Amino acid sequence: MDWMFTLSGFLVGLIVGVTGVGGGSLMTPLLVLFFGVSPATAVGTDLLYASLTKTVGGWVNGRRGTVDWKVFGLLAMGSLPAAVVTITLLKYLALDEKTLRGLVTSVLSVALLLTAAVLLLKDQIKKLARRNDGTVYELHHRYLPAATITTGVVIGALVTISSVGAGVLGTVALLFLYPRMPAVKVVGTDIVHAVPLTALAGMGHMALGTVDLVLLGSLLLGSLPGIYIGSHMSAKVPERVLRPVLATMLLIIGIKMVMY
Repeated sequence: MDWMFTLSGFLVGLIVGVTGVGGGSLMTPLLVLFFGVSPATAVGTDLLYASLTKTVGGWVNGRRGTVDWKVFGLLAMGSLPAAVVTITLLKYLALDEKTLRGLVTSVLSVALLLTAAVLLLKDQIKKLARRNDGTVYELHHRYLPAATITTGVVIGALVTISSVGAGVLGTVALLFLYPRMPAVKVVGTDIVHAVPLTALAGMGHMALGTVDLVLLGSLLLGSLPGIYIGSHMSAKVPERVLRPVLATMLLIIGIKMVMY
């Protein structure tokens, strides 16, 4: 089965390279629904997989100067403690396998459906953030730090339980909070923020025993070349074609996870 995991890693890596999203949204449910991996192990393994694959992207964005380090710091102030608290609660509650499976599957289903909805309604969401005169709604600067930290808390808990949320949901949250921030900085900041978050949450899952290192190696063997090839294809495939296809795929997967 190792070559199947590697092939799956390559295909998911290709999609991530082309679209910039879909890592946790596709890999975790793929491991659960297609390969029969337990939801907790799928999440834990995918978190470490995400941290390693996004490190390169984070490094590139850092070198390019497409990261708002202040916003990154505020997000991390919320998300990293939230990840630690979530892992601690999972360890303290010592949920049996059936209960843990139900928790992870439920949160994963919600995260997938939210991600699909955001992708499908991206243009409408942007319109909601604009007034009739064309100017954007902006949160008062006094409340922005607290709102950003709170966003980090929500993302941190969601990612730790489901491995989904650091990508599309994080990006949309930043677009709402910082509508004047250039799109390239929104994406760069979101990618860099995902690196320590997924690494910390992944190490927490490793401590809980819900990481399969052999599976992780097989996935990386395929995903790294997949991401490299996909990133070179991204300019040739129009977003208006990719977005609805990916969103529909996530919607179907989310519904299947609800029924799982």
